[in-house]
Amino acid sequence: MDVLILATDYDGTLAEDGVVSGKAIEAMESLRRSGRSAVLVTGRELPQLLDIFDRVDLFDWIVAENGSLIYRPADGKKRALAEPPPQEFIQELKLRGVGPISVGEAIVATWRPHEHTVMEVIRELNLDREIVFNKDAVMILPTGVDKATGMNAVLAEMDRSWSSVAGIGDAENDLAFLSRCQHSFAVANALDSLKLEVDSTTVAARSLGVIELIEEILQNDLSSRSSHSLRQL
Repeated sequence: MDVLILATDYDGTLAEDGVVSGKAIEAMESLRRSGRSAVLVTGRELPQLLDIFDRVDLFDWIVAENGSLIYRPADGKKRALAEPPPQEFIQELKLRGVGPISVGEAIVATWRPHEHTVMEVIRELNLDREIVFNKDAVMILPTGVDKATGMNAVLAEMDRSWSSVAGIGDAENDLAFLSRCQHSFAVANALDSLKLEVDSTTVAARSLGVIELIEEILQNDLSSRSSHSLRQL
C-alpha cells in the first residue's frame, strides 16, 4: 500500500455542524479494516471534541487545538506541544470586549471581527503568539505551531513519514498539513484559496467528499493520482 494514513480535518470536512454521519463512520471503519491508519486533525479543543464525537476510536491519533496537542484514543495518551497562554493575555482580551473566548491547553480562540483587537493585545504584551484563521474562527497560538507541527509529532509516534499520508480539509488552516501530504485533497465546499493549493478537489462536499476519497483509496490506493503535481479543480 502507498497510502497508509488518512489525515482528515473535522469541521466542514468529516463533520457537518459538528456531527459525523453514519455513512462516514462506516467508511472510516472500512478504511481501518483495510489495515490503514487514520489521524483526525482539528482546531477544536480535545474536551469539546470528545463531548460531541463518540467515535474517536476510529483514529490512531488526534491532532487537536490546531496542532498544539496530540491525543491517542486507544490509551488516552496526551501530550501538549506548546506552552499555555498567559493569563494576562486572556484577561486583557476580556477587558477589551473580545468574546466569546475559548481557552484550551495552548490555544485561545474567538471569532471575527475581533482579530484586530487580538493583534493589538499581542503586540502590546510582546507575546510570541500569532493568529491563525479557520474561516470566521480566530485562533491564537504560539508562533510556528500549526496542524503540520502536530502531524509531525504524530508521525514520529507512528514511525511513519509524510510520504504515506493522504490528507483532506476545507479551510485555510488546513493548508499547513495538506501541503506536506503525499496526496492532498479539498472537499467540494472548501475555500477556493485552498482548492488552488491541493492536488485535487472531491466532487462531493463535506463527509461525502471524505467518503469519496476513502473509496478511491480502497479501490486503487490513489494509483491514478499525481501527487503534488496536477491541480484538478
